[in-house]
Amino acid sequence: MDRSRKWLTGFGVVLLTLLSHMTSALEVPLDPKVLEGLPQPPTITLQSPKDYIFDPRENIVIHCEAKGKPQPSFSWTRNGTHFDVEKDSKVLLKPGSGTLVIDISGEKAEAYEGTYQCTAHNEHGTAVSNNIVIRQSRSPLWSKERNEAIVVQIGVSLVLQCRPPAGLPPPVIFWMDNNFQKLPLDKRVSQALNGDLYFSNVLPEDTRNDYICYARFPHTQTIQQKQPISVTVLANSPEGERRPGFMMPLGPTSTKMVLRGETLELECIADGLPTPDISWQKDGAELPSSRMSFQNFKKTLKISDVNEADGGDYRCIATNNLGTAYHMIKVTVKAAPFWVSAPRNLILAPNETGILTCRVNGEPKPKISWFVNGVPIENAPEDHSRKVDDDTVILSNVQSGSSAVYQCNASNEFGYLMANAFVSVLAEPPRVLTPPNRVYQVITNNPALLHCASFGSPIPTITWYKDSKISIQNGDPYVIHENGTLEIHVAQPLNSGKYTCIATNNLGLRENHVYLEVKEPTRILKQPEYKVVQRGMSAVFECKVKHDPSLIPTMTWLKDKGELPDDERFEVDMDSLTIKDVTDEDEGTYTCMMNTTLDQDSASAMLTVVEATPTPAIVYEKPDPPTDLELTDQTERSVQLTWIPGDEHNSHTQKFLIQYEDILHQPGVWINLTEVAGTSTTAQLHLSPYVYYSFRVLALNRVGYSGPSHSSAQYRTNPAAPDENPSGVQGVGVEPGSLVISWTPLTGFQCNGPGLEYKVQWRQKDVEEEWSSKNVANVSQFIVSASPIYVPYEIKVQALNDYGSGPVPEVVIGYSGEDLPLSAPDNVQVMVHNSTLAEVHWEPVSFPSVRGQLQGYKVLYRRERGRHETEEDTEQEEQVLTFSGNRSEGRLPGLQPYSVYSLFIKVLNNKGEGPPSPSKTFETPEGVPGRPSFLNVINPSLDSLTLEWGPPMKSNGRLTGYTLKYQPVNNTSELGPVKVMTLQANETTITLSNLNSSMLYKFYLSARTIKGPGPIVTEEAFTVMDTTVPSRQVDIATQGWFIGLMCAIALLILVLLIVCFIKRNKGGKYPVKEKEDAHQDPEIQPMKEDDGTFGEYSDTEDHKPLKGSRTPSNGTVRRDESDDSLVDYGEGGDGQFNEDGSFIGQYSGKKEKDTHEGNESSEAPSPVNAMNSFV
Repeated sequence: MDRSRKWLTGFGVVLLTLLSHMTSALEVPLDPKVLEGLPQPPTITLQSPKDYIFDPRENIVIHCEAKGKPQPSFSWTRNGTHFDVEKDSKVLLKPGSGTLVIDISGEKAEAYEGTYQCTAHNEHGTAVSNNIVIRQSRSPLWSKERNEAIVVQIGVSLVLQCRPPAGLPPPVIFWMDNNFQKLPLDKRVSQALNGDLYFSNVLPEDTRNDYICYARFPHTQTIQQKQPISVTVLANSPEGERRPGFMMPLGPTSTKMVLRGETLELECIADGLPTPDISWQKDGAELPSSRMSFQNFKKTLKISDVNEADGGDYRCIATNNLGTAYHMIKVTVKAAPFWVSAPRNLILAPNETGILTCRVNGEPKPKISWFVNGVPIENAPEDHSRKVDDDTVILSNVQSGSSAVYQCNASNEFGYLMANAFVSVLAEPPRVLTPPNRVYQVITNNPALLHCASFGSPIPTITWYKDSKISIQNGDPYVIHENGTLEIHVAQPLNSGKYTCIATNNLGLRENHVYLEVKEPTRILKQPEYKVVQRGMSAVFECKVKHDPSLIPTMTWLKDKGELPDDERFEVDMDSLTIKDVTDEDEGTYTCMMNTTLDQDSASAMLTVVEATPTPAIVYEKPDPPTDLELTDQTERSVQLTWIPGDEHNSHTQKFLIQYEDILHQPGVWINLTEVAGTSTTAQLHLSPYVYYSFRVLALNRVGYSGPSHSSAQYRTNPAAPDENPSGVQGVGVEPGSLVISWTPLTGFQCNGPGLEYKVQWRQKDVEEEWSSKNVANVSQFIVSASPIYVPYEIKVQALNDYGSGPVPEVVIGYSGEDLPLSAPDNVQVMVHNSTLAEVHWEPVSFPSVRGQLQGYKVLYRRERGRHETEEDTEQEEQVLTFSGNRSEGRLPGLQPYSVYSLFIKVLNNKGEGPPSPSKTFETPEGVPGRPSFLNVINPSLDSLTLEWGPPMKSNGRLTGYTLKYQPVNNTSELGPVKVMTLQANETTITLSNLNSSMLYKFYLSARTIKGPGPIVTEEAFTVMDTTVPSRQVDIATQGWFIGLMCAIALLILVLLIVCFIKRNKGGKYPVKEKEDAHQDPEIQPMKEDDGTFGEYSDTEDHKPLKGSRTPSNGTVRRDESDDSLVDYGEGGDGQFNEDGSFIGQYSGKKEKDTHEGNESSEAPSPVNAMNSFV
């Protein structure tokens, strides 16, 4: 945690300076229309693990896949030097990827061991893989040894060593006998983690001559065995009972180091007689029960997914009836580097600023190294826009053509992490990806989400309009999310209509229309009712529904939450279910469910099937009221009520409800007192003092409640002191110098006796004085006057009556009334951060001068005038910002550049505002100007035209001039070269000459201050068409030179036809025909390209298919064949969007193999999602 804080402190300054210029990471949707023409540096998409142990019986396959545009090329290094794949006939490079396949059959596999690294490169950068260490798995033979027979006395401890040969990876150890049966293990006999067999004490049954240790090597699936060990246990001199001692580890303490994220295994094996029990503790902390387990009869403690908190001292305790032994294991947790935040791919627009962060942690702290296109950043070509600050690379004002792939490598002694992140510089006008005219349907009172997925660089700004004219702002009921989605929290019918989203950046704008329809909810008006039906009769359940008329409803009936039985006795109509000839199996719960495409509603009812009786039919009714109510066992606070149940009417009584009437305080009102089981006929009732009780009883069966019984005799309880005090006690000051004490009065039932009063007590808190008190009646508040302004009071309110006082009341803290603050903040200072943001500081007022609860400070500021001498002064509205709490500073955003402001500050409490501070004046610096107020084209002629414009409405400083750019636009909407002119600040018109006639020109004009150019204003205009008519016309067909040229061309064509005819009669083939025959691929189709190009001045989203690279049909890279066959240009692919704009599917360039090779295909990797495709 400390290291994290230090990092944040050091990096905070850099982040603050970049905050206003930082660009967000831009996601590039995988849409063919969007990706067409977008360049992309390489991204590694698949690579083998860092440690690759191969089986020498199989080929070595080292994976390396990457994607990018254009398609990356691949190369490899081995042990730090270039690995020439083409020179080794045993090594193949998979087509369209960088995956290596090494055929080691008949070769020494050791020759290919080493450290490999893959490089993927295209013209926009270079990505590299991890260092992949290739090692051969090994299962060495057990060294020959002769085991001496072991003879021990009964009761002693014993260790049988295994010591298997070191393999790669390490073998799995187990002990068996000659019959390949595993040896039984228990808390006395156990196998240690290193494979040795431990006996805490030996018994006669441990005598055998076939203790055999086996080692299984996982990769080669081979098992080797140690020579059998013979053990003989003698009983002629038995060992006596003894205290526990540790066989492993030895000594009182030991140490253990474990890496974060791995599994910690602590082991303690003890000897002793009787066999000791093992338990574990951690000093100063609990063991992590969710990640902890015991194994090997609690001799091994395992903690998975270790973190820093798992370090410390672990105590292993061995206990038997003779004593206890302890062993302390000091655990240290280290950590290989792990990601806090890996660098992510960046898409930046020209002149934007971006940050790559490589935040890692580890123990010891990892060292971070940066690379550019696989080259250490200190050795890379110098780039003044790039600044490296430890784990951060800051890219300022990036320019087109500066795309690259950056690598971050973080390492310590326990490992390393390496990540690629590309920076691609793009300038793209907005595109809206949500399909146009989409209709969204929601149910009333549900949220509605209208999507506006977009793409552009810089990231487009999304604005929404309703019915093409009402601008939608953030706030109830609308929320505009960061991704452009418009959310309506609670949709109502009035929200239905047409919505337009507009995506805008500095390269243009694009709009899209969607429609919202808010529907009425589906509701069941008449629910099915509970039915009791005789066997053989019919049951009818009704279910009437109301729904939106534009939605198609579907009615479904369920029985016990499942489908209805497939039986013609069940008839389903539009709004009812009829069950004919009811049987016992039909009993259950029936549910009608009404579904539409947007919502549903359901209701259930139960069917009970009863025995059919000819006469009389069984009638189920509510029970009769109980009778003969009698009160017995009368005491001050209780009484026993008995009654006689009424007729149940064929349905057992489920419970009795006892009610009472308080004739003294609430006559005529019956209140539920208690319930008892339907089998009871008595109830012990707990009563309150000073109540005139009458009781009655109601019975409940499955049909419903009975009517109430006749009232019992009246029973009056004697008065007593109150049992409780009033609730809701509080003290509030309404006016200065007063305190209003209020409470919730007791009800007549709670007063417990006549003469109810309230004893109100108060005194000033933290002041040595006696309680003041006042007894009041029939009120719920009391006003204490002449109190100091806003001081705390201790308050108590106690109930009392003619029979005594209630319990001791609790003390409540209240405050007397507030008054306006006396003081104004001092030492007001203003720090101007930039042309639109200032920060104001002040010295807070003293708390006594607030004279109330401090609510905050109010900053009132006003723009007095502009700093430009020619700028007219206008009356500016005063602006107010309130900062809550005890603050001493605040920020003033949204200021107007190059202006003079004044401000003052007031302190606030609940009563109001204090006096203002002295006025403080400050000035804002210059900013970039607004767009010119207009741009018009006048006086167009054949080769010239005149532009006139107006200065910006807001200059935001002293204008230093204007920048005019213009370029021609041809008939196919292609933009010509841009010409740039710099104009003086006092110029508002210019005539452009030497233009092409009858040509469309596009003009871009922006104003400048010393802070830079402002937004542009654009205009388009044609020059006048050239209508000059030649003075005379010449008939070219009568010219001698033209007649001679035509004759020469005709003769040449005749000679070519004769040559072709002769060659065809001889059976010759054209070169292209020869290559087509050689490939014999019937699936080849000619490539078709659209005529749209990237960068055209057009609103259409033309797209060209991606071109696949050449792939030989035999699946390997051929080096000696020609590369100009049309078969190499076959292409295909498909792609589509999910509803949320994410891409599914991918581009693929496919080419069928020769028929004898099968139907496999080679598929080009999909283009990158620029935001989410990092490795």
